[in-house]
Amino acid sequence: MLAFAGNSLLARAALADAANSPGAFAAVRLGAGAVLLVGFAIAGRFSIMPQRRDMSTVAALFVYALGFALAYVSMGAASGALILFAAVQATIIGVGLLRGDRIGSLQAVGLVIALAGVGWLLFPGLTAPRPVPALLMAAAGVAWGIYSTVNSGDDSPTARTARNFCGAAVLGLVALLVLPFELTPTGWMLATVSGAVTSALGYVLWYAFLPHVQRLVAASLQLSVPAITAVGAALLLGEAIGLRLIVASTLIIAGIALTLRR
Repeated sequence: MLAFAGNSLLARAALADAANSPGAFAAVRLGAGAVLLVGFAIAGRFSIMPQRRDMSTVAALFVYALGFALAYVSMGAASGALILFAAVQATIIGVGLLRGDRIGSLQAVGLVIALAGVGWLLFPGLTAPRPVPALLMAAAGVAWGIYSTVNSGDDSPTARTARNFCGAAVLGLVALLVLPFELTPTGWMLATVSGAVTSALGYVLWYAFLPHVQRLVAASLQLSVPAITAVGAALLLGEAIGLRLIVASTLIIAGIALTLRR
């Protein structure tokens, strides 16, 4: 969860500077993650070539990374993380229900409360995020939710993550044919750390963790990330924590507590 929060902080720190383009940040992030994981592949002697079964997770990872970067051009780290992981939770729970998971009445109440928190955050007003960045971040959350629920093989989490990053990095290069590539030295550094450390290594841990918990629990735990991000954004980026964000975070985290109860 600290790695996921770190991604929001690194992206916002880079993309608050207009000299850094979101397409370039996303491409370097994916490329840095792929390079690191290729090293793991060499050491572990496994293939990094994406297979047909990986196509859905490769596409989901690319859509997430690009939507995430585009949204953070004009959105605060805390608000972005709140929208992102609310969309993630809704997607994972939706997939679980389609696959036959059951949700109790208390869990349903928790989900409604969490969604009310998202609604409060997005309700029109002076401090609400702009609609287009909010929609981009929601799309990134749906993509990440799909990435988290699709099992692309029975091999190791490291092998699957390496194939996903290598495939998504290629898509990132293709996207740069139509998107501008502008990065300052600081932007390069932040994108590289985001890709290699808080993304690639974080996702390896996430993939290893997922098989051992229910989808509902995984979805709920990820909603702790906005609270971590809000604290980090206030301490490291100087972002203000307003009443709207406090109320929305309280509702969402209360919803988490209820969805975790049986």
